[in-house]
Amino acid sequence: MRHPEPGSENERGRFAELQQRLGPLYRRVFADRLAPRTVVVVPSLSLDADIMAKVQGVAHYEERLLCLLLLLRMPYTRVVYATSVPIHASIIDYYLHLLAGVPHSHARQRLTLVACGESSPTPLTARILANRSVLRRLRAAIGDPALAHLVCFNVTSLERTLSVRLGIPLYGCDPRLADLGSKSSSRRIFKAAGVTTPDGFEALRDRQDVAAALAALKRRQPSLESAVVKLNDGFSGEGNAGFRFRPRDADADAEARIARRLPRSLLFEAADLTWELYADKLAQMGGIVEAFVTGDEVRSPSVQCRIDPRNVVEVVSTHEQVLGGRSGQVFVGCEFPADDRYRAELQHAGERVAEVLRERGVLGRFGVDFVVVREGGRWRPYAIEINLRKGGTTHPFLMLDFLTDGTYERETGLYRTPAGQARYYMATDNLHEQRYVGLSPDDLVGIAVEQELHFHAPSQEGVVFHLIGALEPHGKLGMVCIGADRERARRLYARTVDILDWEGSGRARRGRARAGLSQ
Repeated sequence: MRHPEPGSENERGRFAELQQRLGPLYRRVFADRLAPRTVVVVPSLSLDADIMAKVQGVAHYEERLLCLLLLLRMPYTRVVYATSVPIHASIIDYYLHLLAGVPHSHARQRLTLVACGESSPTPLTARILANRSVLRRLRAAIGDPALAHLVCFNVTSLERTLSVRLGIPLYGCDPRLADLGSKSSSRRIFKAAGVTTPDGFEALRDRQDVAAALAALKRRQPSLESAVVKLNDGFSGEGNAGFRFRPRDADADAEARIARRLPRSLLFEAADLTWELYADKLAQMGGIVEAFVTGDEVRSPSVQCRIDPRNVVEVVSTHEQVLGGRSGQVFVGCEFPADDRYRAELQHAGERVAEVLRERGVLGRFGVDFVVVREGGRWRPYAIEINLRKGGTTHPFLMLDFLTDGTYERETGLYRTPAGQARYYMATDNLHEQRYVGLSPDDLVGIAVEQELHFHAPSQEGVVFHLIGALEPHGKLGMVCIGADRERARRLYARTVDILDWEGSGRARRGRARAGLSQ
């Protein structure tokens, strides 16, 4: 079969035709647990390779969407999951055993795993498209394409081509709208939605643009101490750089001085990022400068929204983001839900942003990041950026939703189980300790069983691990700790970390060996 050339008008037209299937499919299938369907998951991080290379264990981030294996709780649902390299069998077993009431064998026969057989900086989607054998295996696993759709981490022209090659629609935003998720477009959309954003400048392309923006910002706010430079398509804060002003940076000739010292004055969030590489990325993708927001207390919550194939806007969750890095701009985890003192205001702002995005044709899940500042007794939110894709808060919430089969209560912003009980969680993608290196997936499962670090279906509380494949080679792990209130979730998180630290130290493993329990 001859396919349209990638990026051609014919391909874009074919993709638009496939997308027309989503609305009827959504109405007919999504709400019916007994309806047959096939979900093809391609968790490619089709993002800037140089920036992604700075993320420790990034090859294993393809595992974050393994939460979608929990769709197999529906008896006639099939899941096809593609990865760069095969996923350890114990990891697959771990997820399938989370399916309460579904026999392992029944779920496993409805799951097809397809691996390219190699890991490289090239996006997974690109490698799938270049491998005819993998494409054939994916097509064969789909079954009836009229009942199938494609799910990806983010959508670029690569994912559009894959959708057309597989002949199934993609539940995500058309790549022609991808720029709406850039830092520059985010600021424009916030203004269109009437949502406050930090003072700053967008559509910057080079060193002189950045220097001019910094100088202008300092002139507008003479007391401003710091600003942030952000690459338009940076990921999880890794494309951000801090800049500290000097007293004379508000002078008439400040722009030239700032331009001269930029290469040595920017504090990059990403490890080992150089000015030369950063300047090159700035020229390629553009960027922004904005004031670094400060106050009596500063927090970094986010709102997750969805525009479904019926064109309906929903707020699906809010989170407190846990940030790290040199100046606290890199996403490392989250707590659900956001603080009740400003949660309703965040939801309202997120809805206004979502309405603007809907008018522009956006489809699927996305997040809006905020900085919230306490000024006396009031919290003031500033919208920071739009992530027009799944993110670090997507899979923890999906875990909660799939495991409990509850409901997000829009009026309160709380999540309720079918019994009406609230559930909270604390989650991370970045539990990272050198002492964990060498702990295998089987070791982790053994620890979870021994220490009762697992999700308990009757109580609907407990721990669910992810990024398990990164544990042994990188000492890195993700987890979601679900509790009946915020403090229970935090205590469960702290207990889990303490146990893993003990296990990673080798003391517990030596004790097991003396007891004859080692493998």
